[in-house]
Amino acid sequence: MSLMYAVIKTGGKQEKVEAGQVLNVEKLGKAVGDELTLVPLLLVDGDTVLATPSQLEGATVTIKVVGEAKGPKIDGFTYKNKSNQRKRWGHRQHYDAIEITGISKG
Repeated sequence: MSLMYAVIKTGGKQEKVEAGQVLNVEKLGKAVGDELTLVPLLLVDGDTVLATPSQLEGATVTIKVVGEAKGPKIDGFTYKNKSNQRKRWGHRQHYDAIEITGISKG
């Protein structure tokens, strides 16, 4: 059995994915249960590597939004000496949890 995986681009980042994998990506603006198809940047099927746009013409990666997630809380504090300037800030990134339902060469 040959190993098939693809590299997709979502949210300005690239991820190596395999069928059945669940991962967190930046918000896609879709509801839980929605299915999408993405065009891979690279597709590897055993010894076959598809990388050029002409080779990837019919290739697709099918994903399903399975939930939402939150990243770690980031706390920050800025301070300037002798001027009473202090500022606390925090951030927590929101993600969509997606499942890779299929990879096809087309």
